[in-house]
Amino acid sequence: MEIGIDSFAKVSFTDNMTSNDEPVDVMDRLLERIVYADQAGLDVFGIGEHHRKEFLDSAPAVILAAAAARTERIRLTSAVTVLSAADPVRVFQNFSTLDLISKGRAEMVVGRGSFIESFPLFGQNLEDYDALFAEKLDLLLQIRAGEKITWSGKFRPALQSQSVYPRPVQKKIPIWVGVGGTPQSFVRAGMLGLPLMVAVIGGETHRFRPLIDLYKAAGVKAGHPEGSLQVGLHSLGYVAATSRQAADEFFPGYAEAFTKVGKERGWPPVTRAGFDAQLGDKGALMVGSPDEVAEKILRHSEALGGVSRVTFQMDNAALPQNKLLKSIELIGEKVLPQIH
Repeated sequence: MEIGIDSFAKVSFTDNMTSNDEPVDVMDRLLERIVYADQAGLDVFGIGEHHRKEFLDSAPAVILAAAAARTERIRLTSAVTVLSAADPVRVFQNFSTLDLISKGRAEMVVGRGSFIESFPLFGQNLEDYDALFAEKLDLLLQIRAGEKITWSGKFRPALQSQSVYPRPVQKKIPIWVGVGGTPQSFVRAGMLGLPLMVAVIGGETHRFRPLIDLYKAAGVKAGHPEGSLQVGLHSLGYVAATSRQAADEFFPGYAEAFTKVGKERGWPPVTRAGFDAQLGDKGALMVGSPDEVAEKILRHSEALGGVSRVTFQMDNAALPQNKLLKSIELIGEKVLPQIH
């Protein structure tokens, strides 16, 4: 099982959207964390994609390329690329270039995105939310399969015997499908035989088992060996020396961030009682001491029928850099050996 970190390059803002964070400093600290994760022995680091004031990750491939020049072994991926609002040709070119810079360490997780700002920004109709993704994923996979493409679709001009360059170091750049809770998305990934990254940001992780079973059944029916159908788990997480320290340090920023998002989406305010409930055996939050988090990862993997990758999303809680680095250190020194 691989263990890694995902980041959204988040900038902290007050309620009136002012911030003491300088974007240059936020980006510098993010790159420092990626380098530190590489040195700590973690397997993968992912950068999300958003088009909002509080995030600096609208161009994840650029951030990952900067990290590639400073790291040696850690794999570098998007988390996720909002493919519905992007041109698959440019997405492939960006990540193929990243693969060259990193000497074969590039990956991507593609999805439809949990925010919708990218649709009007790039002239897409939100009513085409799923159809856009399906068509563009088909094109992206064809580009990956061979350099000369003949293709036509509904949402993009056709390609007639046109070549896409550069080609990557890896024969096939890994393309994961990022999913939330839509059964259709799980089935699509299975039919295509693509690895699945399941985002679980709340509730009980084991509730996703029926959807993962659906993914594997669709994959086997389409002729893909069950052993090739990988499942990854992306969850909010943070590791500190003790469980109490981890919870007390993570909760304030977590509550602020999810209460703010909740106002947009109609969620109830975050409470400490609700937060603590998700720290239990089946809860989605991977927050605690190294031993507790390692045990929880293994427990989640068993409940979901086997997980090949787990990524922590920890910087949305507005923790200071020294605590984030310490958490990465603990994951590398004390969680990773137990998982491996």
